[in-house]
Amino acid sequence: MPSRDAIRDAVKTALVKDGWTITHDPLPIRLDPMRVFADLGAERPIAAERAGRKIAVEIKSFTGLSVMDDLEKALGQYGLYSALLAEVEPDRTVYLAVSEAVATNVLDTSAGQILIRRLGIRVIVVTLPTQEVVRWIG
Repeated sequence: MPSRDAIRDAVKTALVKDGWTITHDPLPIRLDPMRVFADLGAERPIAAERAGRKIAVEIKSFTGLSVMDDLEKALGQYGLYSALLAEVEPDRTVYLAVSEAVATNVLDTSAGQILIRRLGIRVIVVTLPTQEVVRWIG
């Protein structure tokens, strides 16, 4: 079982406030012989006029010694989960969840914007004080 990220509870609360139902905590992703875990699985309740939407959420607080190491790990996990889920659960979209501070200091920079655009990264930005989703990217 993976260790829990420092902002995990805030992200989970923010998703629930945003209307998502947490279906997995963590979300197991199995494709023999691999077994990995995204931090959360969630889905929107099905509305009468449209089908429900499922997401997998990888949560990162970027609290390590190096922002670049944190970014490399986050992008690696995001890519791994995206590739595996495309095979075993193609209706689930992967998102990287970060705090507003990480979004501002890392993802909103020129380099961050290039990574989001070129790698097709989807991001959920959460404000930690109020535990709310403030932005969806991608």
